[in-house]
Amino acid sequence: MMDRDRFPVDPWRLIETSMDLDDVGVTETLFAVGNGYLGLRGNFPEGRWAQEHGTFLNGFHETFPIRHAEQAYGFAEVGQIIINAPDAKVMRVYVDDEPLSLDIADIREYERVLDMKDGVLRRHILWTTPAGKDVRIDMDRMVSFEEKHLALLSLTVTVLNADAPISISSQLVNRQDGEDVYGGTPLASKKSAFDPRRAEHIEERVLQPQDYWQDGARSALSYRVADSGMTMAVLTDHVLETENSYEVRRLIEPDIAKSIFRVHARAGVPTRLVKFVAYHSSRGVPARELIDRCRRTLDRAMSEGADKQYQMQRAWLDEFWSRSDVRISGRDDLQQATRWCLFQLAQASARADGQGIPAKGVTGSGYSGHYFWDTEIYILPFLAYTSPLWARNTLRMRYLMLPAARHRAEQLNEAGALFPWRTINGEEASAYYAAGTAQYHINADISYALAKYIRATGDDDFLYREGVDIAVETARLWTTLGFWRSSDGIIDGEGETFHIHGVTGPDEYTTVVNDNLFTNVMARFNLRFAARTVREMAEQAPEAYALMVDRLGLGADEPDEWERAAEAMHIPYSPALGIHPQDHVFLEREVWDLEHTPKEQRPLLLHFHPLVIYRYQVLKQADVVLALFLQGNHFTDEEKLADFEYYDPLTTGDSTLSAVVQSILAAEVGYQDLALEYFREAIYVDLADLHNNAPDGVHVASAGGVWTALVSGFGGMRDHFGELSFDPRLPAEWPELSYVLHWHGTRLDVTVRRDEIAIRAGEGDAVAFLVRGQEFTVDPGGEVVVPLVGQGPVIPGRPTFGQFANARREDGTFLSASLPTVTSAVPVTTEAIPVITGAIPVVTGVLPVVGRDGELVEDA
Repeated sequence: MMDRDRFPVDPWRLIETSMDLDDVGVTETLFAVGNGYLGLRGNFPEGRWAQEHGTFLNGFHETFPIRHAEQAYGFAEVGQIIINAPDAKVMRVYVDDEPLSLDIADIREYERVLDMKDGVLRRHILWTTPAGKDVRIDMDRMVSFEEKHLALLSLTVTVLNADAPISISSQLVNRQDGEDVYGGTPLASKKSAFDPRRAEHIEERVLQPQDYWQDGARSALSYRVADSGMTMAVLTDHVLETENSYEVRRLIEPDIAKSIFRVHARAGVPTRLVKFVAYHSSRGVPARELIDRCRRTLDRAMSEGADKQYQMQRAWLDEFWSRSDVRISGRDDLQQATRWCLFQLAQASARADGQGIPAKGVTGSGYSGHYFWDTEIYILPFLAYTSPLWARNTLRMRYLMLPAARHRAEQLNEAGALFPWRTINGEEASAYYAAGTAQYHINADISYALAKYIRATGDDDFLYREGVDIAVETARLWTTLGFWRSSDGIIDGEGETFHIHGVTGPDEYTTVVNDNLFTNVMARFNLRFAARTVREMAEQAPEAYALMVDRLGLGADEPDEWERAAEAMHIPYSPALGIHPQDHVFLEREVWDLEHTPKEQRPLLLHFHPLVIYRYQVLKQADVVLALFLQGNHFTDEEKLADFEYYDPLTTGDSTLSAVVQSILAAEVGYQDLALEYFREAIYVDLADLHNNAPDGVHVASAGGVWTALVSGFGGMRDHFGELSFDPRLPAEWPELSYVLHWHGTRLDVTVRRDEIAIRAGEGDAVAFLVRGQEFTVDPGGEVVVPLVGQGPVIPGRPTFGQFANARREDGTFLSASLPTVTSAVPVTTEAIPVITGAIPVVTGVLPVVGRDGELVEDA
């Protein structure tokens, strides 16, 4: 899926051997560096030729009023957007007063490397100037994992075959408000095509200058954000290492700071400029205080020296890889892509430190820097099993959002708390309620993530002090959002069921429905988890329980009410088709003929009005299938297979969240080749820009899903009911798969081979687990090897909707597939075929075709 001449395979490095300015937006994302708080896109140090000159601080945002075309009560009111912080990456090189301009320069050697062991981005260039001077330029760029606020950039320039005057212009540039490397506002860039996944843009000035100054080689800029009131400061300092003579010139203005090093370079004598950068931000601390914090960060880093920072970065990553690496034997191509994904998870979450994890991490402005449910469902499992502290910090972000979530629930006439669908500051920022606020399942997703963290770690301290508040308040919402139906007309009698109406599930191509299966299944889990948690607290931690009851005003009968609703939760099922409908009326819709949808009309969201899409059985991403994975212990093997075979042909994969889930379920039910196909799609979604939006930033949730696909899909790990179990599905072409888990503080090294699974335990407690239903225990320092007979069921090919030929709905009508480009009414008639755009959307012998007289046409 990648150009392997340009991006060769290397298991620990992403390498680019030639430059292409046409896809610069993609490579800016692929070569970004960050730590969860601070992120620098992979822009060239020359400061030009970029799709987005990006420097991002997690949570640093502007607010603006959401202007609805037609306002209604309870609509989201305050939009939030991540701010592009002042750019410190610029280090421009001039030789004989001529700049290195990448679009016209004679570049004889080029290599850019993201080293995932060292955590450093490096670039090597050999440039021959028009005067015939060969100039070697080597760049390093690092965002520290140890020092949250620190970035380190260096540039080494050597004129190889002549003496020459060289200049290095090191800059700080406020690009958010239009400044560029030359000073002033650049010409407006070409307006990009419509894409709701991209960030909005604010035309008014955002960063209001505060203090700015220069002192020797040190420069400072600071700002207050116009509407949100947030503040930030950035300081740079420099160390020049050379045997050449040089002089320094400086410039400081509110939106740009320059330190220009003029060097009288002798042939073969290198000049190395090291740039130390510190960023600090706050919800409202005066900018002058942030400048002082930056001073302290720089003073400490510079006293230790650049080499020490690189050493600490390597040591930090050695520990990260020791506890997080997943190894695929014999497949260096997949190994490289896997490690790139895991590295992105570290760059998105390691130093988020109580902030959320944006959908694009700190690598781009896509989705405006917002936090979604992606974090809890796709990222937190990796964190819980490899870096539990990061998982706890992420959950604390949700705990701190509870006041705003309670207010939002009250706005929507519900009890408890309703977490925002998308947000930075805790307030709902989705202007489109049908695919935003209506996704109430985010409450259950957060509660599920909390439970998964507690299961993996045994961290009852966090659960009893803060986590229980999340569990209780989310459970309370379901009791008022849902309602009771009774077959005998008596509530609290026999035959009663609990329903949840007017919600949207994960699939955003179907909105505001009744009894969405995913929502109901996850709400059931949420209710049970809350009831079990408060009862366990009452027995095991009575003091913490009493404090919680007082803090939350918990009624004595609430846990019973939650449990009763959970037990009575309506789970849709179609006896006629033998599957779980996605919602109450999903099966009544026409089937979208994906097989014959032209590629140029994908993704559907960019080519069809939502109302067109909502009329069809067509999925943006896995919905029922995701429920089958997350709550797999509540579905039989037969149900999983039937549901997967029905929904897989209807799933567009227009969301990058889909392929990983489809891979996991495909592996479990037996479509093992298809599982590997989906896995490759997920692992290369950014590296090969499969969705044509990698320039907006890394798909961090998909990267988290890659870990889950490896560990839970091919590795077969589950933790239902808090019990660790394994049922591997190792791909036929992989000799071995190895990964690390941490279970209640004990490290487990898991190795899956064709004929066995080996589990070795580190220090800690003995760990009990199941392998295909058989119980085992591994002692600290010991190893258990369990023989395997095969790798589960094997079904060739992939499901097609043709498997449902002649299938009928509950009302006796046939299922049939069509496209919205058909000009006649559905069902498709024989006369309609000539006016269909593109390929005929009827497969011979697979789907029924109806003539104008209403009779079934045989052999169509």
